[in-house]
Amino acid sequence: MQMTSKDRELLALLGENARMPVATLARRLGLSRTTVQARLDRLERGGVIAGYSLRLSEAYLAGLIRAHVLITIAPKALTTVTAELTAFSQITALYSVNGPYDLIAIIASPSIGDLDVLIDTIGALPGVERTLSSIILSDRLVR
Repeated sequence: MQMTSKDRELLALLGENARMPVATLARRLGLSRTTVQARLDRLERGGVIAGYSLRLSEAYLAGLIRAHVLITIAPKALTTVTAELTAFSQITALYSVNGPYDLIAIIASPSIGDLDVLIDTIGALPGVERTLSSIILSDRLVR
């Protein structure tokens, strides 16, 4: 799909606030509401915009303990382990990566105790060979 600089500006604005009214988007882009709505429709149809999501407030996130869990998986166990991991609501993102680890899970939990139990549960899954966890202390940049 051919993207213009205005399309990229539109996506950046939506990245700041996915609920921004079309009239506000139009004013900030210097375009008409109709033009912006047509661009949104085209970007959605073209699969560039797959959906609109929730971004949690810093105040809410400050109450959660978040961590990265690097996971090494036994050969041919990726599909099974991935299916098991997607069942945990505390896992907010799961990435397949190269290097000594196969997956990185981003997890969020209301307490250290709950986080510890979750990490132990992940490590005990059949097909998981090893985990390495790092607690996130603060966000320096989130886009």
